[in-house]
Amino acid sequence: MAKRLVPLFNRILVEKIIPSSKTNTGILLPESSTKLNSGKVIAVGPGVHDKEGKLIPVTVKEGDTVLLPEYGGTEVKLNDKEYHLFRDDDILGTLHD
Repeated sequence: MAKRLVPLFNRILVEKIIPSSKTNTGILLPESSTKLNSGKVIAVGPGVHDKEGKLIPVTVKEGDTVLLPEYGGTEVKLNDKEYHLFRDDDILGTLHD
């Protein structure tokens, strides 16, 4: 049975996207051109409650591509795959095509 992690509060489970170091034609790219630190949102928590008890929902949803900080997050390994847990306010932005 596969384990599924459901984040609590305003936590977000992200799978980092590792950019290709080669182009389709086989040209090797320098490490600096593949530096964009992004990931795909796998699961989100329900949000966090404010002082009055109102729920503040998480700003991203499952399937979003997000820009991540260079450092931070908690590494989690599930079923031999590596994920990272971030707080909602650690996410720098969403990426759109």
